[in-house]
Amino acid sequence: MAEKWERLVDALAPADTWTTATELAERLGVTTRTIRNYVAQANAGGTVVESGPAGYRLDRAAWAARRTEPRRETTPAVRAARVIRSLIDATDGLDVHEAAAANHVSDSTFEADLARVRARLEGTGLALVRHGPRITLEGPETARRRLLGALFRDESARGMLELDELRAAFPEITDFRAALVAGLAEAGYAPNEYGLNDVLLHTAIALDRVAHNHPLEAPDAAAPASTGEPGTAPRSVAGGGGPLSELVERLVTEHFGTAVGPADLAHLTRLLETRAATRTTESAHAESPDRPFSPRVPLVRRVVASASAAYLIDLDDDDFIDRLALHVDNLVARASESSFSRNPLTTSIKAAYPLIYELAVYIASELARSEGIAVIDDEIAYIAMHVGAYLDRRRSGGEPVRVAVSAPAYHDVHTALAERVRAAVDRDVDVVVAGDDAGSADVVVAVLAPSAPVERLVVVSPFPTDADLERVRAEISRVRRARRRMRLAASLSRYIAPELFVRGMRGLDREGVIRHLGDRMISSGVIDHAYVEGALERERLSSTAFTEHLAVPHAMTMSATRTAIAIAIDDTPLDWGGAHVHVVALIAFAESGRAEFQEVFDQFVEAFSERENVQRLVQGASDYPGLLAELARLMEPHGS
Repeated sequence: MAEKWERLVDALAPADTWTTATELAERLGVTTRTIRNYVAQANAGGTVVESGPAGYRLDRAAWAARRTEPRRETTPAVRAARVIRSLIDATDGLDVHEAAAANHVSDSTFEADLARVRARLEGTGLALVRHGPRITLEGPETARRRLLGALFRDESARGMLELDELRAAFPEITDFRAALVAGLAEAGYAPNEYGLNDVLLHTAIALDRVAHNHPLEAPDAAAPASTGEPGTAPRSVAGGGGPLSELVERLVTEHFGTAVGPADLAHLTRLLETRAATRTTESAHAESPDRPFSPRVPLVRRVVASASAAYLIDLDDDDFIDRLALHVDNLVARASESSFSRNPLTTSIKAAYPLIYELAVYIASELARSEGIAVIDDEIAYIAMHVGAYLDRRRSGGEPVRVAVSAPAYHDVHTALAERVRAAVDRDVDVVVAGDDAGSADVVVAVLAPSAPVERLVVVSPFPTDADLERVRAEISRVRRARRRMRLAASLSRYIAPELFVRGMRGLDREGVIRHLGDRMISSGVIDHAYVEGALERERLSSTAFTEHLAVPHAMTMSATRTAIAIAIDDTPLDWGGAHVHVVALIAFAESGRAEFQEVFDQFVEAFSERENVQRLVQGASDYPGLLAELARLMEPHGS
């Protein structure tokens, strides 16, 4: 339960530059005056939020120092968390009067704190029970551990585990982690570094609870395994045995000088197996050369084939399918226990690779339907990482670009320069020596600036440095991006008819906006009601807010009579699953537009992931002509 001002710190944390008060106010849904109040509260114990003409910026060093200081705050949220931790450890409960005195508050204030405790316990499987002045916590040990994990995250970065916190309580955790990664590799498992931190947290919690005489008993282990998420109730964990169990048992003994019982060992092994360790295809083949790596290989092959056909992207590769099937085995195990693995890259993957993420959503939806499970955004992002890694190995540069290299002929200096440039770029770049039909070149790389103006020129030394070659690659990227932007702007102008433009979304929630835009498309004969329901179903799978400012709802079928986009713009942001979006674009593609979908979808998200583009659209697109004018600006050189 973070304090309100801490939301400001969370909003500033990802940014490396200054952020204006207006932008922060929009993101947090408050006024600029409230932002100033938050800054004052954040800086009450010393400056952690810097102020300047350009807005606000987080002093990361000061914030890190603040967070590592011993807790002295007496805010209601901090006191409630402290009471919960005390109740978890107290076998006989707490006396309310003594607890109030220990927290330096009055009895009435402490009663208010208990109300917050009860609210925090909702859905955790734990209950606060009171007999006169004595309060106790009732519920299974697994639920207590889940809550401890959640509290730890609340007090850390509210998202990813901070290892510094664990190191303070368990100095051995760093060496344990390194040994665990090495042991997994030796045993034939690929470690998931993101999920591994969660396993380390639960290892620390288990060791602490065992040290305080609160081990897992067999009945506990047969019911829920600790997940660190409130409100989950995972199924049973397997018994001991196997290479992972032996590895965990050995490393816990070596590094912490203690032993855990069979139930705790089975619990930690299960967490490691489903969250942070996936069998490699090499080791699986070595053990069973005549059997599929996973019983789900046929299922994954069918799902991948369906995704390939739907999005016209070739994913037919045995190694990719085998690796994904092994991952799906663990995904299904986690999902069946409601014990999902967090992924800190989810937001960045959605924004940077929307089409890859969309492929992952499609695959996840088919797996969910076949296996009868739910798949959250973080798990979808892991699937996207598999898809993205495979496609990255196969991808070319994409846009062909012609580069002319101009240098005075002296021995072989000019040809050597051309070879250096050719070796530094991808295979879709055609490098020619000036004079060999160089007039049609997209980029000129020259040792001396030509007398006639050249639109895209990179001046380098005769023996180019790495910095020179990086500038060449950057210019090639700009050429490709400018071309894509031009095609995108032309496509959007063609797809967005006047009747499909809406200015203002106030009073509508996420579903309301989708239905409102859908009605516009239905009236235009583009889609039917089934498509709108399909878009709502897709939205329930994973938020289509691919960036902080843009949502792109759509169905996963290409059943429109023609390709069209209905767009709504508002200067007041709409809460879209936690994102504060100003632009909502309902996209509908016809069956014949599958190939076009790939570029338009990716480039639309890329173009409007840039805040300045969104701001221009919000400010300039007051009507349909204004919208067309802003789209045209995407084609201008400064927009490339």
